[in-house]
Amino acid sequence: MADTFIRAAEVWTPLADSSLLEHSGGLYAAAPAFGAQTRGLCFGRAEGLPGQAWDEGRPILLERFEGSPFRRTEAAHAAGLGCALALPLFVAQPTEGTLSSLVVLLCGQAAMHQGAIELWHNDPRISGDLALKTGYFGRDAAALEALARDGALPRGSGLPGQAWQREGVVYMDQLAQQTNFLRAQTAAAGGIVRALAMPCSSRDGQTWVLSLLSSGTTPVARRVESWLPVAGGQGLERAFGHCESAGRLEAGGITLPSGDAGGVIGQAHAHGRAGVLADVAQAPAPLNTELVQAGLGGQLAWPIVSDGQVTEVLALYL
Repeated sequence: MADTFIRAAEVWTPLADSSLLEHSGGLYAAAPAFGAQTRGLCFGRAEGLPGQAWDEGRPILLERFEGSPFRRTEAAHAAGLGCALALPLFVAQPTEGTLSSLVVLLCGQAAMHQGAIELWHNDPRISGDLALKTGYFGRDAAALEALARDGALPRGSGLPGQAWQREGVVYMDQLAQQTNFLRAQTAAAGGIVRALAMPCSSRDGQTWVLSLLSSGTTPVARRVESWLPVAGGQGLERAFGHCESAGRLEAGGITLPSGDAGGVIGQAHAHGRAGVLADVAQAPAPLNTELVQAGLGGQLAWPIVSDGQVTEVLALYL
């Protein structure tokens, strides 16, 4: 199976006294030495990339490690990593700065991968549109990057604008045929075939949207899924999904309970914290059988927050 654009993922959670962030799990199958160095680390406020995202209360994407707050540069380069993205999660009372958890995604070196990660931002004091804050673009994506850096997206326009409007995950396949993806032909020329965008949490409530653009050769992840609450809110049902080995995943079919019995997906929904599962065979049945048959490794469950409440869970598989 092809390498993924995202090579590793980790979750950090604050101690009970909010003095430090501690490592609470990671997916490091593609970077085991990097993972071994990371386990046991802690970060204070403004310390390292996790600490800076915690302190500033917003997503931070590092296009390079040199000259940045990243503290594991040598190990990252040795593992073939080229960029890092930190995503803090504020649940229930975001205006009071309550951090539930923080996700860090680490990507392969741009020259070795097709694909892109874009972080879009709207500051209502300046504009009513989204603008690209920063991005990490793989090979063959120079034209796509130029359009993104020059563009502005009103609410509801383009993939990031739709995620902003819906306050949820938006997924598009076969981008060359999509009229709602404004850079469709340019993306296709750069090998991009699928994309998803999702709103990101921030302490001050400003709008941040993350776009993950996936190629056919080095997809962002081996599998992506969106899980939404069913009527009554006691369970979660798959809303959409795509698997690199199994193809399109139909909506419905499997229901997971909200809470610990639902694995990391159910926990993410019930507790508002991101989580990882290194062995998908340990996921709840019958989902685990499906995941093992697809040859998947680890699972990251990521709560999507709207007005301080978890409204959706995004699952990424590496």
